Amino acid sequence: MLKRYSQVLMVVLFALDMLVATAAWGAAYTVRFEMGWIPIAHESHAPLVEYFAFLPILLPLCAVIYHYGKLYVPRREDSILREAFDILKVNGVLLFVTVTAATFYKATVYSRLVFLLFVTANFLLLSLERACARSLLRWIRSKGWNLRYCLVVGAGKAAQNLVDTLRRNSWTAIRPIGYLDSDIEKVGREIHGVRVIGTYDDLVDVVRKRTVDQVFFALPFRDLLELERLVDDASREMVDIRIVPDFFSFRTLNSNFGELDGLPVISLQESPLHGWHTVLKRATDVAFSLAALAIFALPMALLAALVKLTSPGPVFYRQKRMGLDGRLFDMLKFRTMPVDAESESGPVWARPADPRRTGLGAFLRNTSLDELPQFLNVLRGEMSIVGPRPERPVFIQQFREQIPNYMLRHRMKAGITGWAQVNGWRGNTSLKKRIQYDLYYIENWSIWFD
Repeated sequence: MLKRYSQVLMVVLFALDMLVATAAWGAAYTVRFEMGWIPIAHESHAPLVEYFAFLPILLPLCAVIYHYGKLYVPRREDSILREAFDILKVNGVLLFVTVTAATFYKATVYSRLVFLLFVTANFLLLSLERACARSLLRWIRSKGWNLRYCLVVGAGKAAQNLVDTLRRNSWTAIRPIGYLDSDIEKVGREIHGVRVIGTYDDLVDVVRKRTVDQVFFALPFRDLLELERLVDDASREMVDIRIVPDFFSFRTLNSNFGELDGLPVISLQESPLHGWHTVLKRATDVAFSLAALAIFALPMALLAALVKLTSPGPVFYRQKRMGLDGRLFDMLKFRTMPVDAESESGPVWARPADPRRTGLGAFLRNTSLDELPQFLNVLRGEMSIVGPRPERPVFIQQFREQIPNYMLRHRMKAGITGWAQVNGWRGNTSLKKRIQYDLYYIENWSIWFD
């Protein structure tokens, strides 16, 4: 019954789409030739009737492109923005195809501007039509019609998150009837407003005795060995089958779905910097660093002279730090301690009142002026203005074993300052807290966040 209703809906949408295309074609002609908004180069132009003679070619092209553009697939789970983007892509293809077809259509010479106006009007009208259809369907579903009922196999975090997502997006009109779980002791328990109505072995019985249109498999990873059997059981019934991966067993970082030559691939941990994002962040870093070095050139020259005068040795202190993808680089600072400060003690974690600091060094540390040379690291591409603060390799070997997900912070270029430091977690403060802020920054990175 529901599938038949869906087919009727698609037929209605198709008819409306053809009416919209016809209206957009007429509107494009009117705007181009009748409104007087756009100058006409020639005295004469083809009349409207000759433009409408192109409709027997235009409308079938629309139908084919709409079909392959997937405008007639169920969109319960898609947002209106996703559908609008698909409509935009379809109209881009439509512009190219219709202009090409008109070139070979010898009966009339058509204005190319009319085709551009057509796809513009078609995109706007088609988006409006689909938005109205969504509103109408939402109203219908609010009255208890056109609902789809799903069974959730699994009752772990993935399943609970699925139920919460369906509840937040009630416009999908997908209603969970219950969970199935491997633990018989959970049967009868209510989780996130939905009851556990049986175990995995009850799958076929529940599907046959109750109204179930879809089965969502959201098994925890410990139960994955059961998945093949359960999917095989469900495939013998008249239900749609969907699988929700249990990402909650892993620490994800910018996870996404993709494909490799048609092979589905799930990325669990990935840097947000790729493509134009990398170019944009690098351009911002270079511009900001050049401006900062120009502004602080005289103060830096003065500080360099003071470091040289107050303590024998080089002006800059070079220390190995780990940056993006685990690559080592020499991080620059104004030297704040004697040259041989770690010759006896070895690497030591920073302390609020380090007795090894020189008098000037204490001032530089307290004001963070010792970090100014790191703008040179930024220009060299080793650091960024904003990012997780880099750490010494000797400590990283210790932290990677003690602190879960510590190495994920190296999926982003190290920064002069970071989200943790902005929120007060700097120096001798909780390392775990700093990691939390660093990972939040990486997961939510944008140029505006920087």
